[in-house]
Amino acid sequence: MPRARFNYQVNPLKLFIILITCFLFVACASHSPAPVIDRSKNFANRPRTHVVIPGDTLFSIAWRYGLKYEILAKHNGISPPYTIRPSQVIRLDVVAPVTSLTAKQQAEKRVITAKPAVRGNNQKSTPTGKNNSVRQENKTVAAKSKTDKTQAWSAPQWRWPVKGPLISSFQGTNALNKGIDLGGKLGEPVLAAAGGQVVYSGSGLRGYGKLLIVKHNETFLSAYAHNDRLLVKEGDFVKAGQRIADMGSSGTDRVKLHFEIRRDGTPVDPLKFLPRR
Repeated sequence: MPRARFNYQVNPLKLFIILITCFLFVACASHSPAPVIDRSKNFANRPRTHVVIPGDTLFSIAWRYGLKYEILAKHNGISPPYTIRPSQVIRLDVVAPVTSLTAKQQAEKRVITAKPAVRGNNQKSTPTGKNNSVRQENKTVAAKSKTDKTQAWSAPQWRWPVKGPLISSFQGTNALNKGIDLGGKLGEPVLAAAGGQVVYSGSGLRGYGKLLIVKHNETFLSAYAHNDRLLVKEGDFVKAGQRIADMGSSGTDRVKLHFEIRRDGTPVDPLKFLPRR
């Protein structure tokens, strides 16, 4: 018995549309949204923890990993004066808060929130009685601001730490050189680029040699590396232009000063802050 023959005629345009539709359907079905990860402050490459070794301070640990020391302290439940001990485990899984406010707006906000609330004429402030706790709090704030010697959020009036030539420029936050290198001779004076308090003085950070870190306010810190001799110690207050170290080659192969400025823990280009020569 002869077999029946069927003549199929497929429209090429319809076939093309069917294939495209199937392809899009499969692609959509297999696609999953990409995770949103905060990679600020080089979060992806940072270890999760740091084990404290002799010579470490909270400031040096925060500096090493590009973190703001106040945030690191709060994250680990460490209160001022930020004392840590050898073998202590410091958690580094910190996601820095993102803010779009400028330094000036931050300062204005700080002033506004610092003003006491006024609820009416019935609320009186007396030198004795029930309001003693309020007076004591005001005294504490005044004493703190007096000893701090720095103004939060305001950018310091920067000056060059040495007179030598620029030999290496800032290469970016994630690059090897997070500051600038300045030439000079062995023993030449290294000056504080702005007034502040020394928060680190030592040689515990690999690659920095004999290092000083100065806190200028709640936002800005500066660092002075590869010194031959350190002339100030942790806790000392220094003035702008004060000699704080002698230039050297510790931790490197030539005499130079490696100078960094960090804003909220993040390295920034010092040439954008230093005055023109």
